[in-house]
Amino acid sequence: MKPIVELELVPEQRRAVIENLLQFYLYDFTLYLDIAADENGRFPDYPDLDEFWSKADRKFPFLIRADGEPAGMALVERTDDNGKKPSYYMVEFFVLQKFRRHGVGGSAAVMLFDRFRGRWKITQLKNNEPAQRFWRNTIEIYTNGAYKERTHPFQGHPSQYFEN
Repeated sequence: MKPIVELELVPEQRRAVIENLLQFYLYDFTLYLDIAADENGRFPDYPDLDEFWSKADRKFPFLIRADGEPAGMALVERTDDNGKKPSYYMVEFFVLQKFRRHGVGGSAAVMLFDRFRGRWKITQLKNNEPAQRFWRNTIEIYTNGAYKERTHPFQGHPSQYFEN
């Protein structure tokens, strides 16, 4: 049975849940990037995380829940500078392994897309093939194939672009 997925905008007094999930996210990323834990077994603090609360009109930290349980997190940023259609960037997106392949990530992504209407950009590391498959499939279904993909000319990371 597919879990019930919810998004919760995390207030600053509960920021520890995002900080803690970022540790698991960085652990997963050691497959793709050279990230080292310190002598206490912790990964580095996420850079500029404070901005997700100090710039609350542009940066949005979400807890993803599955059947009420913390299941992941998403960091979304509004990137446009003008009065045109808003633009959003999926800064980070993470689902704990026990919830993967159960529809949690796809449901959470669709909820974010529906919540933030406008132009979207989602980028993956060039060597993170599972993330590329997830995002291509999710965006393909969400947009009925109406998206573009570009590869960064120097770094080689793919990004998907669409409007909703």
